[in-house]
Amino acid sequence: MTVTVVGIGGSLRPNSQSERAMRIVLEGAVDAGAKVIEVAGPDLVLPFYDPSVPERPDNARRLVDALRHADGVVLVSPGYHGTVSGLVKNALDYVEDMRLDERPYLDGRAVGCVAAAQGWQASVTTLTALRSIVHALRGWPTPLGAAVNSREVEFDPAGGCSVPSVADQLRTIGRQVTEFAVSRGR
Repeated sequence: MTVTVVGIGGSLRPNSQSERAMRIVLEGAVDAGAKVIEVAGPDLVLPFYDPSVPERPDNARRLVDALRHADGVVLVSPGYHGTVSGLVKNALDYVEDMRLDERPYLDGRAVGCVAAAQGWQASVTTLTALRSIVHALRGWPTPLGAAVNSREVEFDPAGGCSVPSVADQLRTIGRQVTEFAVSRGR
């Protein structure tokens, strides 16, 4: 059974550290047999979420459609001032469009969470915020999450990571998302 895992993350900077970290997590999902969809950078440039606006731009419709069909999700945010970036948070606000779905919000989906920031405090508090958001959206945060201190870890454009144990941790998160989805028969 092939499952679909949607990765959401990164920043406005193409190939940012958080986007590169997300790709390593998604590699773990692929290794576990998942098909992956990446939503990053320009795909996340959305108007502020407004539930009263009936028409959505194309990238917002693609995001929500991908999440509706997702068996698992990966969220990766840079830590901005100790919490989730506005770009990632606004994208997650669009999950509200799924409130009346048969599977509302992220119900029944495993969600891997990763935060990358220039220090431990911001990366840990951002990871905590992501996990809280996932709970609020009825998702299941994977047992393993990652707080990445970008002062100590660097991701290169070719998909490498300066600290092999961090890369292993990120791939494990992707595998956990996929394995949970497979075990639930999705």
